[in-house]
Amino acid sequence: MGQPQKPIAAEQQILSLGRVLQSLREEDDVDVLIETTISYLKEQFDYKLIWIALYDRLNHILFGKGGITPDRDTSFLYQKVVLSPGDLLEQVVIEQHPLGIADLQTEIRAAEWRKIAEKLQIQGTILLPIRYKDRCLGLLLLGSERWGYLLTGEAKARLMMVLGELGALLYQQEIHKQQKQTKRTDEPLLELLENLRTLNNLNQRLEAGVQATHKFVSPSRTNIYWFEREGRYFWCRMSNQLVKSDRNSSTQQAAGMTVQDLSDFYYALAVNQIVSIGDARSSLKSHFTAKLLQKLKVRSLLAAPIIWQKNLLGFLAVESNEPRIWTEADKNFVQGVAGLISLIAPNESMESTIKQIQEDAQLTGQVAQGIYSEHDLQETLHSCAKKVLARLTATRFLLLQYDPEQNNYQFIYQSQPHNRRPLTFTLNTLKELDGQLLQRSTEAVEIENLDEDLRFFNWRPSLLESGVRSLLICKCTHGHIPAALLVITHETYRSWTTLEKELLWAVSQQIGVIVRQWQLHNRTTQQQKTSQAFEQCLNILTQTQNSKVEVDKKHLEHTALEQIASILGCPLALLLSWSPGENLAEIIPGVTDNSQFGIFSDASIPIQSEALIQWALVTENYLTLKVDNLPSETRKWLNIPDKGQILVMALRTNADYEITGVVLLADYQERRWSQQNLNAIATLISQLAWWRRQKQINRLLESTTEELRQLNWYKHRRLEEIQRITALSLKQIHDLGIPANELTQMRYQLLLRQLDHTATSMSGMLKLENWQLHISWETMPIASLLKRSLERIDNLLKQQKLWIGVHGLGQPIDEQESPKNSPLARGVPSSSSQSAMAIAGDIVKIELVIHELLVTACNRSPIGSRIDIWCRRLDASKPLDIKYSSSTTGAAEHQTSLELSITYNGAIEPQLLTELHDNTSKDVLAPTNLDQPPALHLLICQNLMQELGGELNFYQLPDNRVVSRLLLPLVGHDS
Repeated sequence: MGQPQKPIAAEQQILSLGRVLQSLREEDDVDVLIETTISYLKEQFDYKLIWIALYDRLNHILFGKGGITPDRDTSFLYQKVVLSPGDLLEQVVIEQHPLGIADLQTEIRAAEWRKIAEKLQIQGTILLPIRYKDRCLGLLLLGSERWGYLLTGEAKARLMMVLGELGALLYQQEIHKQQKQTKRTDEPLLELLENLRTLNNLNQRLEAGVQATHKFVSPSRTNIYWFEREGRYFWCRMSNQLVKSDRNSSTQQAAGMTVQDLSDFYYALAVNQIVSIGDARSSLKSHFTAKLLQKLKVRSLLAAPIIWQKNLLGFLAVESNEPRIWTEADKNFVQGVAGLISLIAPNESMESTIKQIQEDAQLTGQVAQGIYSEHDLQETLHSCAKKVLARLTATRFLLLQYDPEQNNYQFIYQSQPHNRRPLTFTLNTLKELDGQLLQRSTEAVEIENLDEDLRFFNWRPSLLESGVRSLLICKCTHGHIPAALLVITHETYRSWTTLEKELLWAVSQQIGVIVRQWQLHNRTTQQQKTSQAFEQCLNILTQTQNSKVEVDKKHLEHTALEQIASILGCPLALLLSWSPGENLAEIIPGVTDNSQFGIFSDASIPIQSEALIQWALVTENYLTLKVDNLPSETRKWLNIPDKGQILVMALRTNADYEITGVVLLADYQERRWSQQNLNAIATLISQLAWWRRQKQINRLLESTTEELRQLNWYKHRRLEEIQRITALSLKQIHDLGIPANELTQMRYQLLLRQLDHTATSMSGMLKLENWQLHISWETMPIASLLKRSLERIDNLLKQQKLWIGVHGLGQPIDEQESPKNSPLARGVPSSSSQSAMAIAGDIVKIELVIHELLVTACNRSPIGSRIDIWCRRLDASKPLDIKYSSSTTGAAEHQTSLELSITYNGAIEPQLLTELHDNTSKDVLAPTNLDQPPALHLLICQNLMQELGGELNFYQLPDNRVVSRLLLPLVGHDS
């Protein structure tokens, strides 16, 4: 059974669609394409109204290209329709989607077509865009007499295929038309290049460029403007109307246009940007575009810069009196001609340029020769500045150096005409952005208009006031903050060429060598000054000082303060001085070289309440502060200018030693002293503290020695007199004879023996111990020694009602009780193995030590209390078992010795125990308990026992009893 045949109508539709598509592909004419499409739509679709329009996207307009209507009036099918916002036709064009309308007669968004629909009785309508890719090329309108008439799926598909093919063909036609209309720039440029080769001078070549540009672009006029750097203005050098212009001509157009007037236009050209201003379009800001067009008296402008080696020589401008849209071909041609002119322009001044390069090389060579020769640096700079100013036609040559102490730039050399005064101000340090700009720069930084340029903003007021309007800046040295800058200034607005900027850069780098030499010289000078200051201060120690003369007492401080102030260059230096234990500080002036400072030197300054002193004491090193920070109390004795600066540092030696002064340095303005100088003065101040301390210690020791010598001389002479009188009395007693009474005779002889012994011992002391101690070697039983010591304090015991207990002499050594648990013993045993122990050494001095300890115990014990004396033999073979001892054992405990401990219930200061334990004062100059009796006597006893081969310690037991522990050497045999 065969396949069923398709309906004849469907075959006809497909065949008709194929024919119309084939016809569209074979046709090139746009009108024929539209007629073919309309015929197909009329034949295949039942619509009474068909309209096709093409879209002009530049002007946003639809141009009617024909169609069909129910009556013979077809004029409206060819009309121009301007699209407006909210219109249905604009909606279809913008969105590029089909739009169906149920009744066109009632559609208010299609005003014109609504009237036509009412006239032709059209209701259901379809609007379809004719598009290619994302580009709308036209619009198709299909109208029916029926309400809401829409296309079926199959009919819509055929319609979209036809419109798609029509859109693609229209797009190809538009591209082809644009290509035909686009001007070719290569042939006119090649022709111009050929003409330029045959012309002799620059003006003829400029004229050829103007004529070729005017012919190609067809503007109202074509001009070439030339740029004058000195004065920063443009003048019309060539025009198609004047052919050739003169700089001084009064007929030239837009003559003397300054950069200040052109502003943004000039800066766009300077960075090689083409400027295009046309109908409602501009490459510049809108507010400046109107100003520029008004200045040039045109409606449209196209300008291309003429640049050679980054230098703007001028620009080529095509100007139109009517609004105009410049095509890419116009822009390319103008830019090409401007590029050709930039290549031929330097040829005019080639010889002068070569000569200038030679002179520049000679200039830099002379600068380098002057630097590396032995010529005076000022003379070298003078010659260099003169040549640079003449070469760059500048006004001032300024060499700036950064002063870290003042934190600003100062003029270290400047050159200017004879009718100009040198600049006397200083310039603040650079802002961060300006500093970064100079750090990154590899050529001179140019400021053409200081009024408008925001760079180096904090320098502007001073420079503008001095008449500076433009300048070049080069860094001479590298670093976070350039140490030196070379500045060239001019009194008018101007710019410099790349060659001129490169020359100044080369000169600045060579001058940097001069600056570095200066810096090394200054650094060497400063080091010499520091070295001299140290030498002067060290010489103080070698000078003989008379402490009795008041003027010489402060010689050390005066000299040191002068040297310290010289390092920092401070006009004021003083010392706030005091001695340990004092509450008021004395002002010792050192340097006062400025009348702006006022010091009330007679003021007594409280140490605890003076802010400067307290701030210095809590600061480990030096402290710098502003005068504004000073309290009113300080201002009463110290008057410093409001912009002044102060440095204070305490005279600190060792952490354990007391501070005895604060050095104060001041300047009349804020400065940033170099770290090297600050370290130097910190060392000197620290050294001053040690010298001052040593000087005070020497004075103290000298004074003490003098007093002790006087005391010793006096006591020694008194003892001699006492010994003489005693000897004389004994002689007289012997001469009187011995009494007859036997008992009286015995007592008489006993007293005589005692007096003889005393006189003999006194004679030995006077002979052997005149100016130093004599250590003798004797032995004595400990019991006898204690008995004699107790007899000497018998009256004191009775007055204080004290009980004495002696322990450890009546039992064998293994049966001794501890000091804590032993019973109270009265008196001294007369016989036992322990009491037979004898000590060896200087018995007289040991007895005096024991006597001093017993007197101290009696004086510190409460009335009616008791004093215990504990004796214990210590053998080298047996370790110590002293639970209450907190002191370290000495060398005496490694031999056979006797431990003698005196305990009592008395009060003693913990500080005194600490000082006696350390056996020395931490600070000789600081007041201490060991300076006065009875603590001084205990310290003397302690030191004396060390010399005698024993040991003396003081401590307190947990039950608050005080212990004086004495170790005495025993006779070297077993008793």
